Amino acid sequence: MRLFEIGLVPGLLQTPAYARALAEADVWRGLITEEQAEHRLTYLAKRQASLQRLRPPMMLVIMDESCLRHRVGSDGVMQEQFEALAAFAARPNAVLQVAPHALGQARPFNLPVYLLTMADGSQVGYAESQIQGQMEREPSRLLGIRAAYHHLMAEALSPSATVALITQARKGKL
Repeated sequence: MRLFEIGLVPGLLQTPAYARALAEADVWRGLITEEQAEHRLTYLAKRQASLQRLRPPMMLVIMDESCLRHRVGSDGVMQEQFEALAAFAARPNAVLQVAPHALGQARPFNLPVYLLTMADGSQVGYAESQIQGQMEREPSRLLGIRAAYHHLMAEALSPSATVALITQARKGKL
């Protein structure tokens, strides 16, 4: 899995409290019902559980710096989320990087992007906006997205610099 996210910690890496704060905000706005919020949280927990299996997938995650700066919930929620991100970064099947704001226009994506390599080697791309998501399976169309993702990996902070930035955020120095 290759993920790029803007603004919020990717769902697969969200703590229950962080995800709940987001769902409760959508209920407050009238976008979803409380039942839909509970369904959303249950579904997210099931997706996250798949990452705990005996042979979890390799995950390459790049988050825009805004994901660390965007406050969700209380200080305690954010502290727990930062700790969870640091723990994720230490996993042997994970690479976590932050794309710093300093990249400016060099950051190739303005929307979240997901690239999945299936067990048979085929690839699926998924990008989403506020309104809808788009899935792509055509290899020729995925080539440019894959290349842009790899360029972003090269420009993003190293995994160790990412953990250092998360540590700064945990200490309130971001």
